Amino acid sequence: MSRIGKKPIALPSGVDVKIGTGTVVVTGPKGTLSQAVESSVIITVDAATKEVAVTVPVEQKSLWSKWGLYRQLVSNMVEGVSKGFKKTLEIEGVGYRAEMKGKYLMVSVGYSHPILYVPPQGIAIVVESTTKVSVSGIDKQIVGQVAAEIRSMRAPEPYKGKGIRYEGERILRKAGKTGAK
Repeated sequence: MSRIGKKPIALPSGVDVKIGTGTVVVTGPKGTLSQAVESSVIITVDAATKEVAVTVPVEQKSLWSKWGLYRQLVSNMVEGVSKGFKKTLEIEGVGYRAEMKGKYLMVSVGYSHPILYVPPQGIAIVVESTTKVSVSGIDKQIVGQVAAEIRSMRAPEPYKGKGIRYEGERILRKAGKTGAK
């Protein structure tokens, strides 16, 4: 049985949840998100306690994972439209840097040419310094995907640690070659 699915989702002030046939629409101060929901998962909004509950009608193992999944998806939508999500990336390496060219991100990470990245709709990329980039938006999945795409331009290598990493990410370092005698 899903332990995550049992938890109710508290609705902050200014956030509204509408449940349609097969969809959930969450509206808040930062925007609107919608999610398709399977018919086997029941989502209810309690107006008195300002909570959203997710349930499944039958206790089957195949439904328990969907129960927790949809509860977490709705929870992420509520948090996204009220607070938003943010991922920070750090760039490490000699000559490695990032800068904004209009609304595009230009990253120089040791290739013969800089890489131009076009952010998707609803995502804000801010270059805090030449070695620090913030990705923010209301959809947790898209924020994580954009951060992963930027990181994949030059993933951190294990010998010197050069590359693009998430803030606070620990890179396991390898010992280099020792000289032959």
